[in-house]
Amino acid sequence: MIIQAALPTDQVAAVQRRTIAVLSTAQILSGIAIAGAVPVGALLAGSIAGSDAAAGLAQTFTITGSALIALPLARIALSRGRRVALSTGFGIGAVGAVVIIYGAVLRSLALVYLGCLIFGVASAAGYQARYSATDLAPESHRARALSWVVWAGTIGAVLGPNLLNFSGSVGMALGLPQLSGPYVISGITLVAATIVLFLLLRPDPYLLATANRAAISGVVERPRLQDALGHVRGRPRAILGIAAVAIGHVVMVMVMVMTPIHMAHVDVSLQLIGFVISVHVAGMYAFSPVVGWGVDRLGRIQVIVIGIGILAAACVISGLAPGDNTWQLGIGLFLLGLGWSCTLIAGSTLLTDEVAAPDRPAAQGLSDLIMNVAGGVGGAAAGVIVLFASYGALCGASLVPLIGFGVVVALPACRRHSNTRSI
Repeated sequence: MIIQAALPTDQVAAVQRRTIAVLSTAQILSGIAIAGAVPVGALLAGSIAGSDAAAGLAQTFTITGSALIALPLARIALSRGRRVALSTGFGIGAVGAVVIIYGAVLRSLALVYLGCLIFGVASAAGYQARYSATDLAPESHRARALSWVVWAGTIGAVLGPNLLNFSGSVGMALGLPQLSGPYVISGITLVAATIVLFLLLRPDPYLLATANRAAISGVVERPRLQDALGHVRGRPRAILGIAAVAIGHVVMVMVMVMTPIHMAHVDVSLQLIGFVISVHVAGMYAFSPVVGWGVDRLGRIQVIVIGIGILAAACVISGLAPGDNTWQLGIGLFLLGLGWSCTLIAGSTLLTDEVAAPDRPAAQGLSDLIMNVAGGVGGAAAGVIVLFASYGALCGASLVPLIGFGVVVALPACRRHSNTRSI
């Protein structure tokens, strides 16, 4: 494990502000890359294969890539810190963008899927960046610190889908297929995010937090991945936090990934599809500071319950919308993003509260693994449901995990001591 020198408390606050700024810059860049390209991956796969199920699988491969790298990135964070882990993730994602471009040129579905798998590593790094904001944050502001990094993705994540026409033109100007253009922009912005993190995320927040604890206790921590995962098993509220993140994510993925396909069936323009996705992404990120404040003030469980209700409303509104009703779909997708934000921030903070500080990167990596596996299964199921039934049936099916989880959260044992309990 890399050793970081400890710092006085007054200097830690300055490092935390710098950490938030650097992470936020990287999130803006990666937001342009991921939000602008992932929906296009479904359209690209669908156009090559001529199948809605193939389109859904593109998202599944992206999410699978995120899942496969979650624990390896956590292992890197434990031994070498957040800086190396995050910059590695974004750098690998840039390679995935290049592979997808080759797949589009060759009209190779296999290469597109491989590229989506590798590109998903960038998503994993983006999710783990939010946890990096909590390493040096005081307990009473933990959710707000996390939420500011989530919020920073708003700029890039809203801008990305609205650059679809521009990026498509860039692709054609380079002699590439139109749908490969967004991945040209993605590759550039992911390389930029890699450079920002590798050069500027110093001192490393996790290594500094570890060094400060060692200076106080006199014990040098050497956390191991397997020990941290065992630590989670004995903490039901940590498991509840992981479940909140995973269920909110799977519902969001199931509805979001097939909305562009639902709209494309009635020949809605690429620009309008991009508008609906950008509204959805705004819901995911724009109000995250408000959500973070609510999590710190109202309690983790209370905000999870609010998120479940918002997600359920989103499924109903979206499921009743015709493919050409851009405004209704926009409202439904906005609420889908907002509900996801509630479950993500509240669940992530609950998990962080319940796990010992040295073990947090591993537990957080496990959470992202479960979240992305659930999302991958949901993305695959979404394509099959729409193929054999309809988009409305998909939205109805998405209510099932929400209702089941709502019943669990309503149990008295889960609702006791719903505010923070830091370790």
